[in-house]
Amino acid sequence: MYLVAGHLLLGVYYLIPVSPAGTTGQTVRVVLYCTISASAAIATFAGVKRNRPQWRRPWVFLALSQVVYAVADLTFYASHYIFEYTVYPSYADIFYLGHYPLMVAGVILLIRRRTPGLDLPSLLDAAVLAVVAGMASWLFVIGPQARLTSPVLVKIASLGYPMMDLALFVVALRLIFGAGPRPRAFVLLTANLLGILTADTIYVLQRLDGSYHAGNFLDAIWLSANLCIGAAALHPTMTRLVDRAHVKDVGLSRGRIIALSSAALAAPILMLVHDVGDSAQDVLVLAAGGALLSLLIIARLAGLVADQRKLAITDSLTGLHTRRFFEAQLPLEISRARRSDGSVAVFIIDVDRFKSINDNYGHPAGDDVLIEVAARLRAASRAGEVLARYGGEEFALLVPDAGPGRLSVIANRLRERVAEKPIPVNAGNDDIPLSVTVSVGSASFPTHGDGPDDIVVIADRALYAAKAAGRNRIAVGPEPLPAVDPDTDGAMAEFLCQVADRVDGWLHRYDHSRSVSRWAGVAAGEFGLDAPTIRVAQLAGRLHDIGKIIIPEVVLTKPGALSEEEWRLLRQHPDFGYRLARMVPGFAGVAHVIRQQHERYDGEGYPDKLRGADIRAEARILSVCVAWAAMRSNRPHQTALDENRARRELWAGRGEQFDPDVVDMFLDLHSQGTIGMLRPSGLSIQEAGFPADFRP
Repeated sequence: MYLVAGHLLLGVYYLIPVSPAGTTGQTVRVVLYCTISASAAIATFAGVKRNRPQWRRPWVFLALSQVVYAVADLTFYASHYIFEYTVYPSYADIFYLGHYPLMVAGVILLIRRRTPGLDLPSLLDAAVLAVVAGMASWLFVIGPQARLTSPVLVKIASLGYPMMDLALFVVALRLIFGAGPRPRAFVLLTANLLGILTADTIYVLQRLDGSYHAGNFLDAIWLSANLCIGAAALHPTMTRLVDRAHVKDVGLSRGRIIALSSAALAAPILMLVHDVGDSAQDVLVLAAGGALLSLLIIARLAGLVADQRKLAITDSLTGLHTRRFFEAQLPLEISRARRSDGSVAVFIIDVDRFKSINDNYGHPAGDDVLIEVAARLRAASRAGEVLARYGGEEFALLVPDAGPGRLSVIANRLRERVAEKPIPVNAGNDDIPLSVTVSVGSASFPTHGDGPDDIVVIADRALYAAKAAGRNRIAVGPEPLPAVDPDTDGAMAEFLCQVADRVDGWLHRYDHSRSVSRWAGVAAGEFGLDAPTIRVAQLAGRLHDIGKIIIPEVVLTKPGALSEEEWRLLRQHPDFGYRLARMVPGFAGVAHVIRQQHERYDGEGYPDKLRGADIRAEARILSVCVAWAAMRSNRPHQTALDENRARRELWAGRGEQFDPDVVDMFLDLHSQGTIGMLRPSGLSIQEAGFPADFRP
């Protein structure tokens, strides 16, 4: 409504015929112009009061800049039209130039609030375009002004506008290229900055060639820009402009590539379109600008390469290492410790009752908690230690040369650092302090296990014990859960088997999960795995689809193609299954296999994009068994393939989707008749890996 009303007044302004100074028509034009200009200042203050942003200081500076700008307009048009004072520069120019520092300060405060830290990629991109703008400004605006033999005050004013515009252009670019939310208010504020810059540049050029006269089309650009900043402040999304960006954009979008490529050609193009033969200063500026552009672009590309390398091993939300990096480092540290008779400790840290934070305060609040917990864990870690985000709300710490005697001390240090003070989260327009705690499980090599998988499973089991003991606890090694084994907790395992059967009932006519379990056990034995590992493969096969119980049945049984959102939801079932299986003491290994069932041998799978031997052997076997069962059964969106077609599909995925050795072995077993057809039943309790008296 404000934008519409303002532009209607702007239209009326241009409908009033230009008349001699002092007439009624001209007075009405002055009043309309100054009213629209002043309304931007009023609207900006009104928007701050109405929407109550979490941090008001940037908006206060922007509002004050509009007040100064409105005073400048009133001074200029009153003196020009009413008092017929047309000398340049005038008192109005003092106010016009004075509004720039306030606006620049407001935008800088927004930038600092939205993207804390240096944000070097955005800074370099803005600097590249700023250098181009500086060269063009020198050639067409600043240089000609500097060479004029005009009075000192005229020269100062004429040079002041392009210099201030250049400063505003730099911070505007930094705001546009920087990370952070881009709601409607952001678009309106950007339109204000670009409008002011455009009109000011044309104004200076018109001053140079003597074509400027008050009341021309530039008034429309200036007033539209003022209306945009008033509308930006009034729009409810203005509160989001001061939200902190969790993820910095370090990539090169198509628009940025075009902008940077164009910037690289700026110096030769400017030399072609502008005659610099008679000015050594112009040649010097272009040469210096071209050299600086080259350096900035090289720095940007070098930074991009470094950022991409870092991105591959860095969690985008918390800035910690990824689980994949952690799992790659752990075997290296254990090998190093084995050679030197040293030790390695693993700590798995889980945020207590994290789901309730998401449920009660929303996922952005949950992200705030994870970011702060990560920061506190980083502060509690030492140089040489590897801290990673291990899962959704799980973190892992690898500590070289930490024997069993230090585990409790380190674990307590981590727990106490997180719990030392509440974490403020943004809920609506208010910060709410939340008391957040973590539970910590730990294990060390060689005391608690002989390999990476053993250490992680034992630390995970200790974590379960810490949470079972009441949360905000620590547990070390396997002692808190004495010899807990999948065979001993029939009630929880029975529940998960019932969940698997329920999912089978939704999706299949066959006894899908039992058949996959049977094949996984046979294949694991043929693959040379030991008896406990074979049992893990069987259990993971029996329970591999339990995560689908959380996915709406309408999505699972949809006969047509799934939407992108439905696929995104379906791809979460390995993680859901992992979380369910982890609830059973001793099922940590089974849970990890379930989570990894859709990882691909070439690293393009999900959820963790593991590659090759980084995927557990049981999971590589399970993925082939699951794929075979899927191809050989009728599903809501696909009819069953015959055996020859299914064999060709497995072979086609060899080395890309599947482990080639597992595919070769599986096809050999099928040729021998060991891998049979899907069947309604027939898997015994003992085959599933449960005790004889257990009834799933």
